[in-house]
Amino acid sequence: MVNDPPIATRDGFIAILNAGLPRKRVIGQGLLRDERGRYLLCELTYKREWDLPGGVVEVGESPATGLVRELHEELGIAVEVQQLVTMNWLPPWRGWDDACLFVFDLGTVSSEAVQAMALQRSEIKAVHWCDLDTVRERATGATAELLEAVETGTLPAYREAPLQPE
Repeated sequence: MVNDPPIATRDGFIAILNAGLPRKRVIGQGLLRDERGRYLLCELTYKREWDLPGGVVEVGESPATGLVRELHEELGIAVEVQQLVTMNWLPPWRGWDDACLFVFDLGTVSSEAVQAMALQRSEIKAVHWCDLDTVRERATGATAELLEAVETGTLPAYREAPLQPE
């Protein structure tokens, strides 16, 4: 366009490359446990399956910062990201493009912490403390496999989620 830098310049070359390179959604999710070792799952308004708390990272935002922001916006809580648990590549699913998912450890809180949460009702119907059996019943297979691997200590630093049925 009129204000685009010339292609022969560094800025112009980078702009051309950026325009054609893939853009992936980046998602930050957190493992938040209660004193009984159960995981917090969110019952969402836009998915059948329950999911770990978190959400899509905004442009220019790190996955950890995006996770903290999402939990403040959607659950009304302040969390401290402790460490990266794993990074997953997610294939396209139910109309969503593929994505990179960063899962962080958020530590342990009292099970009563959910009573103080202020849910963003446009996205979150309810939150639930779930053992692995409930996770298997209510979450996607990929989420159940991830949490099973956390429990058994076999979770790799990087994994590719299997294709899920539509």
